[in-house]
Amino acid sequence: MEELIARVTQKTGLDQATAHKAIGLILGYLQKEGPQAEVNQLIETLPGAQDAIEQSKTGASGGLMGMVGSMGGGVMALGGQLMGIGVSMGQMQPLGKELFAYGREKAGEDTMGTIMGSIPGLSQFV
Repeated sequence: MEELIARVTQKTGLDQATAHKAIGLILGYLQKEGPQAEVNQLIETLPGAQDAIEQSKTGASGGLMGMVGSMGGGVMALGGQLMGIGVSMGQMQPLGKELFAYGREKAGEDTMGTIMGSIPGLSQFV
């Protein structure tokens, strides 16, 4: 996880704590919305991923995030959550690209392709 966080901070300018929480939010979203077998495979290949998901759940309600979440789900709700922790619109795509590139390196192209293909709207972030 440390290598992924370092890559994300370099590409996005986010601090380490925000990058860690953002990665946890995205992985948690994939866990909820994506194909279970492939998402579990991805999470298993990323040491510390499950911890990041659990940590991202703390304090994830209320404010803008709660409001966006109550409007529905999907990628837009994830974007609202990311903005709520300090990720700008301009940082979301580099964050997604880096996370998915790292996922391809660790879990393989087939796994990541299946995940991306199964979640509507996800491709705009990666």
